[in-house]
Amino acid sequence: KFMQLTKILIFNIGLCILFFTQQIYAAKTITIPITLFDANGQGKNIGIIIAANARCGLLLTPNLTGLPPGIHGFHVHDKPSCNDKGMAAGGHFDPRDTGKHKGPYHYQGHMGDLPILVVDENGRATLSTLAPHLSLATIKGHTLMIHAGQDNYSDQPEKLGGGGARIACGVIPKT
Repeated sequence: KFMQLTKILIFNIGLCILFFTQQIYAAKTITIPITLFDANGQGKNIGIIIAANARCGLLLTPNLTGLPPGIHGFHVHDKPSCNDKGMAAGGHFDPRDTGKHKGPYHYQGHMGDLPILVVDENGRATLSTLAPHLSLATIKGHTLMIHAGQDNYSDQPEKLGGGGARIACGVIPKT
Protein backbone atom coordinates (compact mmCIF):
# COMPACT_ATOMS: atom_id res chain seq x y z
CA LYS A 1 0.00 0.00 0.00
CA PHE A 2 2.86 2.40 0.79
CA MET A 3 4.33 1.94 -2.73
CA GLN A 4 0.93 2.62 -4.31
CA LEU A 5 0.48 5.83 -2.29
CA THR A 6 4.04 6.89 -3.14
CA LYS A 7 3.37 6.37 -6.87
CA ILE A 8 0.14 8.38 -6.64
CA LEU A 9 1.93 11.17 -4.75
CA ILE A 10 4.81 11.27 -7.26
CA PHE A 11 2.31 11.29 -10.15
CA ASN A 12 0.35 14.18 -8.60
CA ILE A 13 3.54 16.15 -7.90
CA GLY A 14 4.58 15.59 -11.54
CA LEU A 15 1.21 16.86 -12.75
CA CYS A 16 1.50 19.95 -10.56
CA ILE A 17 5.02 20.69 -11.85
CA LEU A 18 3.89 20.19 -15.45
CA PHE A 19 0.86 22.45 -14.92
CA PHE A 20 2.92 25.10 -13.11
CA THR A 21 5.62 25.07 -15.82
CA GLN A 22 3.00 25.47 -18.56
CA GLN A 23 1.45 28.38 -16.70
CA ILE A 24 4.83 30.12 -16.44
CA TYR A 25 5.55 29.54 -20.14
CA ALA A 26 2.10 30.78 -21.18
CA ALA A 27 2.51 33.91 -19.06
CA LYS A 28 5.85 34.72 -20.72
CA THR A 29 4.55 34.83 -24.30
CA ILE A 30 1.62 36.29 -26.18
CA THR A 31 0.48 34.96 -29.55
CA ILE A 32 -0.83 37.69 -31.84
CA PRO A 33 -2.77 36.62 -34.96
CA ILE A 34 -2.09 38.94 -37.91
CA THR A 35 -4.63 39.89 -40.60
CA LEU A 36 -3.70 41.23 -44.05
CA PHE A 37 -6.13 43.76 -45.56
CA ASP A 38 -7.16 43.52 -49.21
CA ALA A 39 -8.23 46.45 -51.40
CA ASN A 40 -11.83 46.09 -50.16
CA GLY A 41 -10.81 46.15 -46.50
CA GLN A 42 -11.45 42.44 -46.02
CA GLY A 43 -9.03 40.59 -43.80
CA LYS A 44 -7.15 37.34 -44.31
CA ASN A 45 -5.16 35.61 -41.57
CA ILE A 46 -1.51 35.44 -42.62
CA GLY A 47 0.02 33.93 -39.47
CA ILE A 48 1.14 34.97 -36.03
CA ILE A 49 3.71 36.97 -34.14
CA ILE A 50 4.93 35.63 -30.79
CA ALA A 51 5.84 38.32 -28.25
CA ALA A 52 8.09 37.40 -25.33
CA ASN A 53 9.95 39.30 -22.66
CA ALA A 54 13.69 39.13 -23.21
CA ARG A 55 16.61 40.33 -21.17
CA CYS A 56 16.90 43.57 -23.18
CA GLY A 57 13.28 44.29 -24.12
CA LEU A 58 10.48 42.61 -26.04
CA LEU A 59 11.30 39.91 -28.58
CA LEU A 60 8.86 39.72 -31.51
CA THR A 61 9.06 36.55 -33.60
CA PRO A 62 6.90 36.59 -36.74
CA ASN A 63 5.69 33.56 -38.66
CA LEU A 64 3.88 35.34 -41.48
CA THR A 65 3.18 34.59 -45.15
CA GLY A 66 1.54 36.49 -48.00
CA LEU A 67 3.10 39.89 -47.35
CA PRO A 68 4.64 42.06 -50.07
CA PRO A 69 8.42 41.41 -50.15
CA GLY A 70 10.68 44.10 -48.77
CA ILE A 71 11.14 46.18 -45.65
CA HIS A 72 8.05 47.38 -43.80
CA GLY A 73 7.32 49.87 -41.05
CA PHE A 74 6.24 48.00 -37.91
CA HIS A 75 4.62 49.61 -34.86
CA VAL A 76 2.53 49.14 -31.75
CA HIS A 77 -0.60 51.27 -32.17
CA ASP A 78 -2.68 52.67 -29.34
CA LYS A 79 -6.14 51.10 -29.61
CA PRO A 80 -7.01 47.37 -29.72
CA SER A 81 -8.81 47.29 -33.07
CA CYS A 82 -8.03 46.39 -36.68
CA ASN A 83 -11.33 47.74 -38.02
CA ASP A 84 -11.44 50.16 -40.97
CA LYS A 85 -8.22 48.76 -42.55
CA GLY A 86 -6.39 49.33 -39.28
CA MET A 87 -7.37 52.98 -38.92
CA ALA A 88 -9.39 52.18 -35.77
CA ALA A 89 -6.08 51.32 -34.06
CA GLY A 90 -5.32 55.02 -33.71
CA GLY A 91 -1.79 56.37 -33.73
CA HIS A 92 1.51 54.96 -32.53
CA PHE A 93 1.58 53.92 -28.90
CA ASP A 94 2.97 57.01 -27.14
CA PRO A 95 2.19 56.87 -23.39
CA ARG A 96 4.80 59.55 -22.61
CA ASP A 97 3.03 61.87 -25.06
CA THR A 98 6.23 62.76 -26.91
CA GLY A 99 4.49 63.34 -30.24
CA LYS A 100 7.73 62.30 -31.97
CA HIS A 101 8.61 59.40 -34.26
CA LYS A 102 12.24 58.62 -33.47
CA GLY A 103 12.48 54.84 -33.87
CA PRO A 104 12.82 51.94 -31.49
CA TYR A 105 16.23 52.84 -30.04
CA HIS A 106 15.54 56.44 -29.04
CA TYR A 107 13.88 57.01 -25.67
CA GLN A 108 12.39 60.45 -26.50
CA GLY A 109 9.98 59.13 -29.16
CA HIS A 110 6.92 56.90 -29.42
CA MET A 111 7.26 53.72 -27.38
CA GLY A 112 5.38 51.95 -30.18
CA ASP A 113 8.15 52.48 -32.73
CA LEU A 114 9.49 49.00 -33.55
CA PRO A 115 12.43 47.81 -35.61
CA ILE A 116 11.53 47.20 -39.26
CA LEU A 117 9.83 44.00 -40.40
CA VAL A 118 11.79 42.17 -43.11
CA VAL A 119 9.79 40.13 -45.63
CA ASP A 120 11.68 37.79 -47.97
CA GLU A 121 11.11 37.42 -51.73
CA ASN A 122 8.53 34.69 -51.06
CA GLY A 123 6.39 36.94 -48.85
CA ARG A 124 7.51 35.34 -45.58
CA ALA A 125 8.50 37.19 -42.43
CA THR A 126 10.31 35.02 -39.89
CA LEU A 127 13.19 37.21 -38.67
CA SER A 128 12.84 38.06 -34.98
CA THR A 129 13.26 41.63 -33.83
CA LEU A 130 13.89 43.23 -30.43
CA ALA A 131 12.07 46.30 -29.11
CA PRO A 132 14.26 47.57 -26.25
CA HIS A 133 11.73 49.90 -24.56
CA LEU A 134 8.79 47.49 -24.44
CA SER A 135 7.61 44.46 -22.46
CA LEU A 136 4.59 42.17 -22.53
CA ALA A 137 2.98 44.29 -19.83
CA THR A 138 3.27 47.50 -21.88
CA ILE A 139 1.84 46.12 -25.15
CA LYS A 140 -1.19 44.25 -23.81
CA GLY A 141 -4.45 45.70 -25.11
CA HIS A 142 -2.85 47.49 -28.06
CA THR A 143 -2.30 46.58 -31.74
CA LEU A 144 0.63 45.50 -33.91
CA MET A 145 0.61 47.23 -37.30
CA ILE A 146 2.52 46.48 -40.49
CA HIS A 147 2.82 49.32 -43.01
CA ALA A 148 3.22 49.16 -46.79
CA GLY A 149 6.54 50.99 -46.91
CA GLN A 150 9.78 51.33 -45.05
CA ASP A 151 10.29 53.37 -41.91
CA ASN A 152 13.09 55.94 -41.67
CA TYR A 153 12.52 56.50 -37.90
CA SER A 154 11.95 60.22 -38.37
CA ASP A 155 9.15 62.70 -39.00
CA GLN A 156 11.11 64.12 -41.96
CA PRO A 157 10.64 64.17 -44.92
CA GLU A 158 7.35 62.38 -44.17
CA LYS A 159 5.51 62.17 -40.87
CA LEU A 160 5.73 58.88 -38.94
CA GLY A 161 8.68 57.56 -40.92
CA GLY A 162 6.95 57.44 -44.28
CA GLY A 163 5.66 53.87 -43.85
CA GLY A 164 2.43 54.68 -45.62
CA ALA A 165 -0.73 52.60 -45.67
CA ARG A 166 -1.58 50.09 -42.99
CA ILE A 167 -1.57 46.69 -44.68
CA ALA A 168 -1.76 44.19 -41.82
CA CYS A 169 -2.78 44.26 -38.19
CA GLY A 170 -3.11 42.16 -35.06
CA VAL A 171 -4.83 42.95 -31.77
CA ILE A 172 -2.68 42.15 -28.74
CA PRO A 173 -4.77 40.37 -26.10
CA LYS A 174 -5.09 42.04 -22.69
CA THR A 175 -4.43 38.79 -20.87
